Amino acid sequence: MSTTASDPLATLGALPGVPDAVDSVRKAVDRVYGHRVMRRRSNEVTAEAALRGSRGSAALAGADWNLEEVRRRTDFSGEDEARTVGAALRLTAEAGQLLSVWRQSPLRVLARLHLVAAGGAAPDDAVGRPRLAGEPVEEPLIEAPLPGADEVAGRLEALSRLIIAGSAAPALVTAAVVHGELLALRPFGSHNGLVARTAERVVLIGSGLDPKSICPAEVGHAEQGRAAYVAAFEGYTTGTPEGVAAWIAHCGRSVELGVRESTAVCEALQRGAA
Repeated sequence: MSTTASDPLATLGALPGVPDAVDSVRKAVDRVYGHRVMRRRSNEVTAEAALRGSRGSAALAGADWNLEEVRRRTDFSGEDEARTVGAALRLTAEAGQLLSVWRQSPLRVLARLHLVAAGGAAPDDAVGRPRLAGEPVEEPLIEAPLPGADEVAGRLEALSRLIIAGSAAPALVTAAVVHGELLALRPFGSHNGLVARTAERVVLIGSGLDPKSICPAEVGHAEQGRAAYVAAFEGYTTGTPEGVAAWIAHCGRSVELGVRESTAVCEALQRGAA
């Protein structure tokens, strides 16, 4: 990610293929927001999108549960997969509560998200703060080289400054960069993927692209599969224009698949089937 331009996120928005991805996402989001069901039953669509987004994020973290099992289950303690699903559900519920804080202090929000995700499962002094030198990281899906603690601190600070300063970049670009940076840094000892995908959700909501949180990108990331997710992310880590553009396009396709999911929910509600 270049930091030489006055608005580096906007610069990324001009990469080849990115404007088309941004336009496609905007059109898809506008269509689902225009659905007649959204006039009176948007809260139901939001609730269902949250559930399905949580399931998708948990699936990428290794807990690929059936949607009805997630819906039915009430106890998420015990085995690792249950704790992962519970963490994803808690994070999705928390995302919409942190919008005003995100614009002023993104690092506080990330700390809060890790605290929510950990849910008491990690040692108290390791929760809600970036890892220190020598501390291990549990993130089996991502095998990219792990940056050192000093690099993590510097890049988190740079990302925070970009968010606070604001950007003319489309919401999709900002969300994809936040997601990609957090995956690359893995700043916490655990739950980094879940936190990164929740931060993407926070950006999409707070930007106004998806204010009702009905376009769960997590659904699309999971639908495209773990292999495609990792491959796109590895493109981002190269820092090349082509790699970064491919990651942004992947995130855009994920949003569109989330839109498709919520459109199906709207159709089911219209038919009285959900």
